[in-house]
Amino acid sequence: MMSLRIGDDAPNFKAQTTEGEIDFHQWLGNSWGILYSHPADYTPVCTTELGRTAQLKEDFAKRKTKVLAVSVDDLDSHFGWVKDINETQNCNVDFPIIADTDKNVATLYNMIHPNASTSATVRSVYFISPDKKVQAIITYPASTGRNFTEILRVVDSLKLTAEHNVATPVDWKVGQDVIIPPGVKQEEVESKYPKGHRVIKPYLRYTPQPDK
Repeated sequence: MMSLRIGDDAPNFKAQTTEGEIDFHQWLGNSWGILYSHPADYTPVCTTELGRTAQLKEDFAKRKTKVLAVSVDDLDSHFGWVKDINETQNCNVDFPIIADTDKNVATLYNMIHPNASTSATVRSVYFISPDKKVQAIITYPASTGRNFTEILRVVDSLKLTAEHNVATPVDWKVGQDVIIPPGVKQEEVESKYPKGHRVIKPYLRYTPQPDK
């Protein structure tokens, strides 16, 4: 199966989760979504990641972004693991964790990389827009925990650039200047970016973040 790429339709699926059965597209609704995989239950790095996700509940909510985790273990295992996560990470995991025992979701989203493991998923993160398109993908090996500050930053950039004709520069954070795309002609800049702009080079132009 070909790997999913940015711009592809996000495959739909039905799955059993710790929050009941879901139809992915229906569950996502008009929200942005993050679908991310975990190699296995009761593993140390995943425990810290799911705990961090729970701690960031309000941060995801204010971005109107839903989070859905995937592990190839079963529901009973998930429920036991959630108790451990809540205890050790001082949190309350109340977002769905998919019981992907048949590896259906892992296969749809190419989360198993045979050269790393033939059974466990790598740490894939798919950012999905309300129109059910894959907008960004980050993949880590099982040994490297994800950076959730970066995950939130990517969500902020994706939402901003989807709503406004801008791009975000290196290390950008909310509130900082953004980049005017090369496709915008200089004679159009003043009308399209009324907050002003500065030209470093003809192809490198900055403007204040439009929605701030």
